[in-house]
Amino acid sequence: RSRRVAGGFADLGVAPGDRVVVLMANCPEVLIAYNAIWRAGAVVTPVVFLVTATELSHILVDSGAVAVVTTPELLPTVLEAAADAGTLRHIVVAGSYGGAASGGGGARLVDFGELELVEGRSLVRCADDDLAALMYTGGTTGRAKGVALSHANLWRTGRSAFETTHVPGLTRVLTPLPLSHAYGMIVTIIGMHVDEPGLAVIQRWFNAAEWVSLCEQHRCQRSALVPAMAQMLLAEPLEDAALDSLRYVSSGAAPLALDVLREFERRIPSAEILEGYGCTETSAVISSSPPGNRRVGSVGVPIRDCAVRIVDDGDQPLGVGQDGEICVSGPGVMRGYWNAPQETAEAMRGGWLHTGDVGHVDSDGYLYVVDRKKDLILRGGFNVFPRDVEDVLLSHGDVAMAGVVGRPDARLDEEVVAFVSLRPGATVTADE
Repeated sequence: RSRRVAGGFADLGVAPGDRVVVLMANCPEVLIAYNAIWRAGAVVTPVVFLVTATELSHILVDSGAVAVVTTPELLPTVLEAAADAGTLRHIVVAGSYGGAASGGGGARLVDFGELELVEGRSLVRCADDDLAALMYTGGTTGRAKGVALSHANLWRTGRSAFETTHVPGLTRVLTPLPLSHAYGMIVTIIGMHVDEPGLAVIQRWFNAAEWVSLCEQHRCQRSALVPAMAQMLLAEPLEDAALDSLRYVSSGAAPLALDVLREFERRIPSAEILEGYGCTETSAVISSSPPGNRRVGSVGVPIRDCAVRIVDDGDQPLGVGQDGEICVSGPGVMRGYWNAPQETAEAMRGGWLHTGDVGHVDSDGYLYVVDRKKDLILRGGFNVFPRDVEDVLLSHGDVAMAGVVGRPDARLDEEVVAFVSLRPGATVTADE
């Protein structure tokens, strides 16, 4: 199917190097689209489907995307966002959408099935350093910026993470992660390196009760979660389900509370949680916990060819056990931020990616993340940019000023808190 869809993209005029936005909840077409876009030599630009039209419009304009792949329930958001996207030529819809011929800004609406009617094209050969993915992520201020990842970034990170985490024979995998998130996408790329027969079960969107049912029904052996998902699963009657097939659970995208880890493993005795660490700028993985050789509280050891060092505020290296900013170099580190040379130079100063996270390493090289320097809020594994929330609050006619911060939350890691100052005489309630 990916070969045929790659030919369909080529027939639409999608050329090597063109950006194609993929905005869908989890479904088989996400994976088919990713592989088709790569086969066509184009650039996957994944967008989490929680995005607003304003945020999507920024991504379409900034990336210069020529096409969007989406589903009917998200089509209204795409059409609204497309009005200002002058480069957008095609909106590909996977599913029945009512048959309009054109979308916002004049982009042509195309049925995903039409792309599959084309005979498959041969693979477009790309250089290692050619752009493979443009993933939008947050900074401490301003709008989301594109992280430019090459084919070598994704392939080598996927391969190294596979080598660190793979256990032969454990190939029945349950994936509730959004495939449009860096964590979800790299899990699919790691899976490309598995050469044993297996089963991949994906959830359209995470639901704790459904996760338990699917794990039990399909005898899943592995799963990848964010800590908020693990917390939600603890509210389910885990002891009543036959989950003894589950061996390893990967946890990433946010810090995992020690009491959640212990309670999860107490209630599913067969399972061991393996924490990992990464960011979009490192193709989602910096370190992973080796199965059977983890250290509780640690996010594991750096994957192969990934170097980690801890520095002080003057960028001077610190010793074992000393807390400082985590810096990274290696084949998984991004080419840079899209159209942002100054921000790229700042993040990559001295040849090391500065993550903005604080941590230390022990004498055996295990990495511990203890805090974050960045102002952005990490809610349930997703970046929430204070300015975005402030902008929405300030659009209300009775709001004079607004400031947004994060506070600790047992379930989501952080919750968004807004401080709002009303205009004189206004009587808006907190709920409003």
